[in-house]
Amino acid sequence: MLRRGRNNLSGAKLERFPARKRRCWADTVTSVPSRHGAVKSEDNFKSSQFHLDLWFYFTLQNWVLDFGRPIAMIILPLEWFPLNKPSAGDYFHMAYNVITPFLLLKLIERSPKTLPRSMVYVSIIMFVMGASIHLVGDSVNHRLIFSGYQHHLSVRENPIIKNLKPETLIDSFELLYYYDEYLGHSMWYIPFFLILFIYFTGCFTPVEDESRMPVAALLLMGPSSLYYWYLVTEGQIFILYIFTFFAMMALVMHQKRKGLVLDSNGLFLFYSFIITLVLIAVWVIWLWNDKILRKKYPGVIYIPEPWAFYTLHMNNLHAGKESL
Repeated sequence: MLRRGRNNLSGAKLERFPARKRRCWADTVTSVPSRHGAVKSEDNFKSSQFHLDLWFYFTLQNWVLDFGRPIAMIILPLEWFPLNKPSAGDYFHMAYNVITPFLLLKLIERSPKTLPRSMVYVSIIMFVMGASIHLVGDSVNHRLIFSGYQHHLSVRENPIIKNLKPETLIDSFELLYYYDEYLGHSMWYIPFFLILFIYFTGCFTPVEDESRMPVAALLLMGPSSLYYWYLVTEGQIFILYIFTFFAMMALVMHQKRKGLVLDSNGLFLFYSFIITLVLIAVWVIWLWNDKILRKKYPGVIYIPEPWAFYTLHMNNLHAGKESL
């Protein structure tokens, strides 16, 4: 009774305010967040434009800071970066570990759909942690090239390592290789692809006109796809990539039943993954009969690393030209 009386009294007092103030009061009440977070209105689709600036910066820094770091380490004079100090590639890797998470967060912020922020933040933390682990292992492994280390051979088969004494030192190098190629890659790439997939889930729209890519997106698709090819082959993460791609395909078919289509950003990411798959297939077919690489990659999934191919063939080619 008391509660009803208060409600009636509140209603009576509310009637004294002009209609304009009552509408403002109602809007304020509906916009107040609940105890567990802001109230979300479901099935709201905001129009989204192609994020040319973010995708361009993302592709550029991937090529320069990730693909370019071992090249910079080899090209720049050794006197500038002694073997007992970080190389130029290490500084590239440090910049990558800072810039990439920032750009991924900016992509999530621009999503027209509210995405699970807690999962994104945990993924970003794991990404930085895994990339930092990889930074240390990869730095030592690439520095070993100057001592004659050959990437197309396993750790124990490398001439500079197999004769080390005591033999427990070989175990230490294998541990370093494990941190570089397995633990570091897993903690780096799993959150990376998870964040891209989370972003992809917000790239759907009921408006057919938004399901078109501008010319700039088409031009950027080639470099983006080529980088993903390098990422998958060099990182040996084909299973992770193909599962992400299948999840994208399943989501596209599921959303299509609801009358939703991919917007320009979703199309850019989806088509980039398709072209990447084609490039991986061409790469595997080209090196299918390489017996030495077959020995290093004996599993069912045969996808050689580009740097293993370089140290096996291109490096030997350069050495042959120098001898002539």
